[in-house]
Amino acid sequence: MTSASDARAVILGCSGTTLTPEETAFFRDVRPWGFILFKRNIGTPDAVRALTASLRETVGRADAPILIDQEGGRVQRMGPPHWPKYPAGRRVGALGTDLARLGARLMAQDLAEVGINVDCAPMLDVPVAGSDDIVGDRAFGTDPGTVIATGRAVAEGLLAGGVLPVIKHMPGHGRATCDSHLDLPVVAADRQSLSASDFRPFRALADLPLAMSAHVVFTAIDPERPATLSPTVIREIIRGEIGFDGLLMTDDLSMHALRGGFRDRAEAAFAAGIDVVLHCNGSMDEMRGVVEATPHLTGIPARRAQAALARLAETDRFDVAEARARFEAALQVA
Repeated sequence: MTSASDARAVILGCSGTTLTPEETAFFRDVRPWGFILFKRNIGTPDAVRALTASLRETVGRADAPILIDQEGGRVQRMGPPHWPKYPAGRRVGALGTDLARLGARLMAQDLAEVGINVDCAPMLDVPVAGSDDIVGDRAFGTDPGTVIATGRAVAEGLLAGGVLPVIKHMPGHGRATCDSHLDLPVVAADRQSLSASDFRPFRALADLPLAMSAHVVFTAIDPERPATLSPTVIREIIRGEIGFDGLLMTDDLSMHALRGGFRDRAEAAFAAGIDVVLHCNGSMDEMRGVVEATPHLTGIPARRAQAALARLAETDRFDVAEARARFEAALQVA
């Protein structure tokens, strides 16, 4: 086994349900810190287990992070017929914290059984009237209090099942009037309003180990650069006002909110203070560009990565059949 100090500060995707020879060779050479799976990578449970094992074999680390977006609702990469369908965030927020925690614990069970140990959830964005539907019913509610309580419960459920949560999209995507997958959102709200609402859930859950940045410009803080690429946002807001000292990763570098070549995108993110960059679509040419600008994971980012992985030991005893029956019964009456 190799050590985490051999890893590069990058999380990468792959193209299908098995690794190609080119991907295997590339990952062995690059040694990314982790990987991310999407629906294109999901086959049967046995196939997913084989893929996660193959990915970890390329880097020689049994605890290498393997991420997935498994929120429920319209963002659920693993679903029927092999896995249950989970409710969207809005409904989870309405169910109450006990059921939110139970649902997340069941979701963690699904993920852990196939070798996935990081879930890009909970989403802590607080949508406002007129914002783009990219958040919409994925949000736990429209008030920070509901988002905080539900987000905490979901994070606890994931951790109890041996899966690390990723709070997103820091410091807040709820006011965006366009989808950052397609264009660059610009938020003109004043600093006081942002602090009172958008930043509140992230402050309340700043003790969690992993967070994902937002490709959103906040004109009151940095009118030129999205949070992912802004030293001001990362230093003053994320590390300062919010007080987050965990591992900060980018949202997907291939999203159209960002401009320029992939080496340039990665360089700008690291210069801003990002710990780890994320590239999702499995394009080999794009990944090569990202990796050209990606350092090895050392220093403070390495400490944050190690602290995050140390939380994976926190698991509980769990009667899966009883818990799933209880959760499904609650959904039918809620």
